[in-house]
Amino acid sequence: MTLDGSRVLVTGASSGIGAATAELLSERGATVGLVARRADRLDEVLERCRSHAPESRRWVCDLGDLDAAVAVGLDAWDTFGHLDAIVHNAAIPRRRAAQDLTPDELDETMRVNFTSPVRMTLALLPRLLERRAGVIVNVGSVGARLGIRHEAAYCASKFALAGWSESLAVDLWHTGVRVRLVNPGPIDTEIWDQPGNDVADYAGPLEPPSLVAEAIASAIEGDRFETYAPDMGPIIEWKNGNIDQFIEGVASS
Repeated sequence: MTLDGSRVLVTGASSGIGAATAELLSERGATVGLVARRADRLDEVLERCRSHAPESRRWVCDLGDLDAAVAVGLDAWDTFGHLDAIVHNAAIPRRRAAQDLTPDELDETMRVNFTSPVRMTLALLPRLLERRAGVIVNVGSVGARLGIRHEAAYCASKFALAGWSESLAVDLWHTGVRVRLVNPGPIDTEIWDQPGNDVADYAGPLEPPSLVAEAIASAIEGDRFETYAPDMGPIIEWKNGNIDQFIEGVASS
């Protein structure tokens, strides 16, 4: 698949990684559908995208409303005639020690970060399978492969998305529909300063959203299932071979 001339739906597109991705894809010739909650911010991104791809559209939606999320996905398909790729980027943070976490907070995190992209995928999958083409990009996190202190709910949602992505890739291997998992590391977005969250443990340098946007564009056009942006693969590999040491080290730091 090439981006030029394609139709791509991007969720969480009003800021950060989603906005950077939508703009980059439009610059490379894709007509983009933008989905997010904030109409004013979404309109600003849409205006920039339309300077490259005039037929781009936007949908205002709270993806925590699962029926609305499904309806947006289907409407975007009908509006564009089909979708060549779907980038499931929308997510919310949840920095709270597990002993302080409420059931409602857990449910909301799982609904937005995991269930919503899965439900949208299931709704669109019959159409993708009929065309025997398309790319499903799930934006995970380094927290999809590493447990992060005070982020049990967030990591659970991203671990679930990673497991779903792996199994989905296997199930769809012979169908022409491809699955990609892009795991951002510490990226300079609004996720760090959302109200109602504990202060993040991480206080190091942050990479620009454009780094992940480039990784998503490459994932759509490329053959690799999983990508880290920036590359944190060696850290994940070390953790997998030293899980007890990892847990003790994070807990004691």
